[in-house]
Amino acid sequence: MTRPLSDLTEQLLAAATRAGADAADAIAVEGTSVSINVRAGALEQAERSEGIDIGLRVLVGQRQACVSSSDAKPDTLAQMAERAVAMAREAPEDPHIGLADAHQLATDTDTTTLELCDPGAEPDPAFLQDRALRAEAAALRNPAISQVQSAAAGYGQRRVQLTATNGFSAGYARTDHGLSCVAISGTGTGMERDYDHDSRVFGADMRDADEIGETAAARAVARTGARKPKTGAFPVLFDERVANTLIGNLIQAANGMMIARGSSWLRDALGAQVLPKGLSLIEDPHRRRVPGSRLFDAEGLPTTKRALVDDGVLTGWTLDLATGRKLGMPSTANAARGTGAPPTPSITNIALTQGDQSRDALLRDMGTGLLITSMIGSTINPNTGDYSRGAAGFWVENGEISYPVNECTVAGNLRDMLMTIVPANDARPHLSRVVPSLLVEGLTLAGD
Repeated sequence: MTRPLSDLTEQLLAAATRAGADAADAIAVEGTSVSINVRAGALEQAERSEGIDIGLRVLVGQRQACVSSSDAKPDTLAQMAERAVAMAREAPEDPHIGLADAHQLATDTDTTTLELCDPGAEPDPAFLQDRALRAEAAALRNPAISQVQSAAAGYGQRRVQLTATNGFSAGYARTDHGLSCVAISGTGTGMERDYDHDSRVFGADMRDADEIGETAAARAVARTGARKPKTGAFPVLFDERVANTLIGNLIQAANGMMIARGSSWLRDALGAQVLPKGLSLIEDPHRRRVPGSRLFDAEGLPTTKRALVDDGVLTGWTLDLATGRKLGMPSTANAARGTGAPPTPSITNIALTQGDQSRDALLRDMGTGLLITSMIGSTINPNTGDYSRGAAGFWVENGEISYPVNECTVAGNLRDMLMTIVPANDARPHLSRVVPSLLVEGLTLAGD
């Protein structure tokens, strides 16, 4: 596609106005992605995709509708607008919908300051294949590895443009480079797998392919001979790789949509202690070279740094305009959207206060319990916070790893669990969710 995305979104808005919309916003996303998979030292699969997706939201009075398409022909734009307006006229009224007022809109929209787009050329497929082959070969150099299930390298680039009839118009570009390796140790029923991966905005920041393969192999070998752990109440250490899922449960429960529906276990916790004193959960949408960063949200509001939890106390909800109006609160500039749906609240970059001990030190403090390195499945009651998940990892005796475990379930209540967490100091700072390993007291384990 050769025409600027801003021209395309302006044409969508003009078509919506002609069709009878009172207000509208349009989003266009143009992207390229390349993925290379290798297996047994040879290319297994290569994919490349290019495309554009466009979305239009129209408002007719207090009714709205959204339509989307991957066809940007002028006739299609007109048909989209007419269909959207017809749909909106049949939609139920919602007193809370509406675009931002002009004075609310972001004025600083130069996203280049956030360094979200690698200025280098798109990687050659041969380069990506070599990177994946190197990771696979490094894993196979470990004699205890029976096979590499997959080694994959990829690249993606996309441009996004948001334009609305309230005068907002801005766009940005993002890139991502990725590499992953999944290694398998053992044979037959004794096979165990584990992985390593890296994903960065800039290719120059990527970890070495050999390191990723070696780490995947070492992790898979460490899982050899896994068995069920003991049943009972024990402390649990969530490894840094999975600790963000625990904090993610708190983030989800503090989403304004959950609060407005009355279906969150945090619905009565505003201003209450939800984490131990001394711990804060900070959202910072302005971190450089981090995929979740943005200067403005999907409704054109300027984003700001804020504390979702301050010194253990829950300070607010995550809101877009409509959800904020339902709760009688201002938006926190957390609107996110795709091309086929209206904005909804979504968090950007989150960092939990780190501790002053290493993961190994927390293992020693734990004494006897479970170190979780991977999780499967999820049964979480959104109203009560009751928590149950399948887990695998390592049994710890007297502060030292004793043997690998699998096929177990950990259960508890999120309110109680989060109030006992002790963070390590091993969070990776380049991630959107910077969460260290977390020690949690008194979970129920179901094993042997």
